[in-house]
Amino acid sequence: MPASTLTAMTTPLSLSAADARRIALRAQGFLGAPDRPGGVRGVLRHLGAVQLDTISVLARSHELIPYARLGAVGRDAVEAAYWTDNHAFEYWSHAACILPIEEWPHFAFRRRARRARGYRWHELADAERSCAAVLDRLRADGPLTSTELGGAKNGGPWWDWSETKIAVEWLLDTGEVVCTRRRSWKRVYDLAERAVPGALLHDDLDDAECWRRLVAQAGAAMGVATRADLADYHRLKGQQVDAVIADSGLVPVQVEGWAKPAWADPAALAAPPRGRHRTTLLSPFDSLIWDRPRTERVFGFTHRLEAYVPKPKRIHGYFAMPLLFGGNLIGRVDPARDGRTLIARQVSLDGPKAVDPMATALIEAATWVGCTDVRVERVMQDDLRDPLLGALKRSHDLR
Repeated sequence: MPASTLTAMTTPLSLSAADARRIALRAQGFLGAPDRPGGVRGVLRHLGAVQLDTISVLARSHELIPYARLGAVGRDAVEAAYWTDNHAFEYWSHAACILPIEEWPHFAFRRRARRARGYRWHELADAERSCAAVLDRLRADGPLTSTELGGAKNGGPWWDWSETKIAVEWLLDTGEVVCTRRRSWKRVYDLAERAVPGALLHDDLDDAECWRRLVAQAGAAMGVATRADLADYHRLKGQQVDAVIADSGLVPVQVEGWAKPAWADPAALAAPPRGRHRTTLLSPFDSLIWDRPRTERVFGFTHRLEAYVPKPKRIHGYFAMPLLFGGNLIGRVDPARDGRTLIARQVSLDGPKAVDPMATALIEAATWVGCTDVRVERVMQDDLRDPLLGALKRSHDLR
């Protein structure tokens, strides 16, 4: 149905819960593999944001995102795709995220808000002097980490930042400095005037235009979404979504079982979602599932990151990764690595139907990170342990 017709409809289109789930999967790159021709950069452009996190089990989360959609793309190739040729930058979106460089102008509203606030959670003793010193060093010496700029900490706890670290993060917040990559997990800072292409280096867009673009982009990346979903994707406020939703290009829909109104990307409604489903393990920070209430609503699957939960209180493990198969979440595994062995410390399976997909996903993930074996320590469903071990052996023998 043409987008113009959809926009003009007075009665919202009704979607079944299954249709909404398939639309969401296709929009996120898990049904029909729409981003495969564009590779890692295509994934980043379509998702609009790839979340970063310090935890590294199989790999870091920003590496797991393209892997989950594209398969075993080389990890060095992932990093190169993100960071070479001024293709991306790191900034505050859903959290600290890698963002396509063309989105730089659309975060002007956030940079303005940071400037207006006048400080971050650390305050500078001599802001003018400290910021000028950082800018002078970057201008003279090129991209540098906070350590290379003079040190990130004062010697105390991790939050006891040095004046230099506070200054460079303030400059990052307000747009004079850009994070152009991570090196040994440290941000590498450069001058915005050098790192951002000239045509994009401006804060000319007013707040409403920024919000409109980010709401539209979030809608396209999710396919179908509620107001809360749209706000959460780039961490906008509900009022900011309300101010622009009517002009965002998204169209209202009703989804079976959803208590709140929803909006859909017209392109997502133009053709039924068809294609091959991806079988894979998901990072807890994957944009398909990073919004826990949405994950429950779309998939009927409750998932929580337990890395910061005391070990005795964990249910599924430190970094439990959900298993996606056939468009559903049907299990999870808490992985680890020991040399060239991938360890499934704890596995949870949603019945016998999850056994073979879990084995397939574990073997693929192990191969991707250079492991030659998979060891299962615990299966929460005792009667499925032997079937899983058998499936792993069969999969291993077929490699």
